[in-house]
Amino acid sequence: MVFRKSNLGMIAAMLLIVGGAILSSCNRQPGYGRRTANKPGKASASTGSDFSKDINDSSKFYVAKFAEQKIGPRLKYIQGGRTVLGSQEQDVMGFRDNLERTVTIASFYMDETEVTNVDYREFLFYMSKNVSADSIQKLEPKEHVWAGAMNYNDLYDTYYFRFPGFNFYPVAGVSWTQANSYSKWRTEFVSNIIREQNNVDSTLSKRQLVERGVAIAEYRLPSEGEWEYAAKAMIGTQYMDENQENGRIYPWDGRGVRNPYNIKRKGRQGDFLANFKRGRGDYAGIAGSKTNDGEILPTNVYDMPPNDFGLYHMAGNVNEWVNDVYRPLSFQDFDDLNPSRYDGIYDEEESYTTMLITDEFRVFKGGSWRDVAYWLTPGARRFTHQDSATNHIGFRCAMISIGAKGK
Repeated sequence: MVFRKSNLGMIAAMLLIVGGAILSSCNRQPGYGRRTANKPGKASASTGSDFSKDINDSSKFYVAKFAEQKIGPRLKYIQGGRTVLGSQEQDVMGFRDNLERTVTIASFYMDETEVTNVDYREFLFYMSKNVSADSIQKLEPKEHVWAGAMNYNDLYDTYYFRFPGFNFYPVAGVSWTQANSYSKWRTEFVSNIIREQNNVDSTLSKRQLVERGVAIAEYRLPSEGEWEYAAKAMIGTQYMDENQENGRIYPWDGRGVRNPYNIKRKGRQGDFLANFKRGRGDYAGIAGSKTNDGEILPTNVYDMPPNDFGLYHMAGNVNEWVNDVYRPLSFQDFDDLNPSRYDGIYDEEESYTTMLITDEFRVFKGGSWRDVAYWLTPGARRFTHQDSATNHIGFRCAMISIGAKGK
C-alpha cells in the first residue's frame, strides 16, 4: 500500500487532534470548565460531590440554574451607570438643597406607572383577610384630602378611590408609611405566586428560596437617587458609547413642557408631556383645545408618553414618595455609589431645633396635577411628614437587580 506525503501529513494531524482530545478528557472532570450562574455544572468544583437536582430536597446541597431574575409584573429594567444628579434649572426657591454632583446608580427595576387605585384596593382586599378592621382602617387612603373649606371637591372623597372610572388613576391620600406597608405586602404576595408556579415546597425558609432563585427581591420605595436617575432617563440622549448629546431639565428633551418632536414621543408636535397646573387657576387649559393637557385632576397612569426608560408620568400627575429622609445638605453627605439617606446619621435632627426637620420627614419628587412646571424637574425636591397624606402625592415601587444571566 502506497501513502503519499500529503496523506501521511493529514493522518498525523488527525492523530494529534484525537490524542489531544483524549488527554484533555482525562484531565477534565464532570461539571468543570467556565462555570456561570446559567451553567453551574453537575458537580462541585470544590469537592467533586454531585449537586442535588430536586428543588424541594433540602437534605442535599442544591445549586439552581439561574436563567433570569424572578420579578413581578409591570416592572421596567433601569440600566445603571454614571450620571449627574441635582437641579439643572434655576433654583428660584433658593433651597440650594440638590446641587449637581456625579454619582453611579446600580441597575434596578421600577414600576412603569404609579400605583393605581385598583392596585391599592387589591392590597386592602387581601389584607382584610388577615388583619383586624381597625388595622385596615389605618391602611385606607385618607379620602378627606380632597375636601376644602372654600371649594366643592368633597365628592371626590367618596368617588376618587372607589369608583370604577378612576380604577387606573394613581392612588392618592396615601402616606409614606402606608406606601411601605403596601410594598411589604406586595413582596410576600408575589413571592408566593412565583413559588407556587415553580412547584416549590412552602415549608422552605426564605434563605432556601433565595438560594433556589425563586424568591424575588423586595419591593420598596426607590431611593431619591434612583428615582431622579430613572426620571431623567439620559440613556435617550446617548450616542457613540459614552457620549451624551445634552442634559435634561425634564424627563424629555427640550426646555419646555410640550413635545418638540413629531414622532419620538408618539404624539403630535406641541402636545403637553405632563399633567400639571399651567398657571394660576389654570389646571388644564381651555375646553376643546387639542393641546389641552387632558385632565383637571390626576389622570390615567398611561395617558402621557413614557420617558426613554419606558416609565410613565415621571413628571406631573402625582408627586411620588421616595425612601429618603430629608436633609437640606444631603447632596454633600451622600456616597457617590447608590446615594441614599435612610436616617439622620451625620446630620442629626438635634441640629434643626428651630426648623421642622426630623427623621420622620421624607422626600417626595416629580410634581403633580396641582403643581406648576417648576416642580416637574427631576432635580426638584420637597418634603413632608411620613404620616401625612395629600391629594397630590402617590408612589411607585422599585426592586434591586441581582445577578445576571451568563455570569
